[in-house]
Amino acid sequence: MGDPVTVSRRVLLAAPRGWCAGVDRAVATVEQALDRFGAPIYVRKQIVHNKYVVKALAEKGAIFVDETQEVPEHAIVVFSAHGVAPLVHDEAQVGKLATIDATCPLVTKVHKEAKRFAKDDYDILLIGHQGHEEVIGTIGQAPDRIHLVDGARDVAAVEVRDESKVVWLSQTTLSVDETMATVGELTKRFPLLVSPPSDDICYATHNRQAAVRQLAAETDLLIVVGSKNSSNSVRLVEVGLENGAKAAHLVDFADEIDETWLEGAFTVGVTSGASVPEILVEGVLVHLAERGYADVQTVTTTAEHRQFSLPKELRRDLRTEATAGSTAPNHASTRPVQEAFPAPGKDHWSTAHGRRRQRS
Repeated sequence: MGDPVTVSRRVLLAAPRGWCAGVDRAVATVEQALDRFGAPIYVRKQIVHNKYVVKALAEKGAIFVDETQEVPEHAIVVFSAHGVAPLVHDEAQVGKLATIDATCPLVTKVHKEAKRFAKDDYDILLIGHQGHEEVIGTIGQAPDRIHLVDGARDVAAVEVRDESKVVWLSQTTLSVDETMATVGELTKRFPLLVSPPSDDICYATHNRQAAVRQLAAETDLLIVVGSKNSSNSVRLVEVGLENGAKAAHLVDFADEIDETWLEGAFTVGVTSGASVPEILVEGVLVHLAERGYADVQTVTTTAEHRQFSLPKELRRDLRTEATAGSTAPNHASTRPVQEAFPAPGKDHWSTAHGRRRQRS
């Protein structure tokens, strides 16, 4: 008898994946605040939804709290990338806090849309998940005008004042397909439904889902690196299964990979959510290589080059302002103020990439 046929094992690595510009900006904001003003820096909620990032920042001196009232008077607090309602800014003012708003600019865009449509007396149908921090922050922009629609199943129960003045907005991290299916049902119910000026689902969410769609049908197993409270990471698992992956699982770290998942899996797809540093993906690739998956092919669907500038509050002397009980600019400060910041960078959250074969 001849030798048994050896079936090669491989990894299809999605690109783009991992950190987006909004997450990069938010994490860099906390790091810059710690460097400039010193610890402690308080952060309301998780700055981004990733266990590793939160733990690493906590070790540097960031203190994470659930509510603004937990922050001591005259301290500095950073608002997370998911955005907050105006009420939270009011709470910070009452608490005599200096604030840094790290809300993703794409979330801020949705907030502005909500306020504009509310001012024009529209009923706003917000497609999103109940209880998600981004949804809570967006509803807070116009609570009397926004109705949450948590998927197509909620459409029948929606009631509006005037069916000729209805607009839909969405949480930025949803599944593109699921969102458009909900919009389709809303349009059947409200034929005059207005769409936002531009797609609310962020470019990074869209791009990561597109990359998974391209490789899913070829994979026996899809591993998505991300935390369970990360909406966009959870969506990547769903998108993989909907587009042909035989199995898909979400893990925070490589050691969470169950060995039984690899049984009979000759092609493993790997991607990561928009709040995941590359070092965690590298850990998964090393873990897989040790188990025979040394052939790593990158599946690229698009290139990303977007960057966001850091919050302007970092240019002010917030420690002096906090002590004075005011978040207004303090022009009398004698401490040098940095006039500009370099674009956020994530090199220190990454490990060096090996050379990988690219697939267009």
